[in-house]
Order: sequence, then structure tokens, then C-alpha cells
Amino acid sequence: MIMVVGIGIITFRLHDCRSLKGKRKVVKSIINRIRNKFNASVAEVAFNDVHQKTQIGFSLAGSDRQLINSKIDKIFNLADAMGLAEITDTELEIINL
Repeated sequence: MIMVVGIGIITFRLHDCRSLKGKRKVVKSIINRIRNKFNASVAEVAFNDVHQKTQIGFSLAGSDRQLINSKIDKIFNLADAMGLAEITDTELEIINL
């Protein structure tokens, strides 16, 4: 039996945020949407005190490498399609255990 873990990181630039309170609203919206649609573990992982930049990390687990890869691509596409913030970088890693 093989276990596949997919890890992704999305870096965003938030143009219209003037405060950490405004940033939290946008970040929470992105995190909740990804979490609910893909049943992924999602969290803000960097730039917590910078109000115009954030980094969100997520992970997925399963037994099919292609399925995990496809879901990660769909998460990247969803985050972009939401239009709440500009994606400046994405990273992904898929690990077989």
C-alpha cells in the first residue's frame, strides 16, 4: 500500500488591503473556500504581520499520485479564479510514502 502526500504553497499579493484586519478577511475567505471544496488542510504559513502579502500552505493525502496532482492544480486554479488577491508564486511537492 502506498500513501501519497501533496503539499502546495501559494504566495499572494493583496493590493487593496490597508490593515491586518482587511487582510484576515481575504485570507480567511481563501482558506475556507479551499478547505471546503477540496477537504484539504490549509493554513496561512508566512507573512502574518505584513498586510499586503501572504502565503497559504495546504496538504492533501491519498493513494493516487495523479489524483493528488490534479487536485493541487485545481486548488491553484481556484485560488486564482477567486480574484481576491494576485498570485505571485506557487510551489508543489508530491511525496510517496
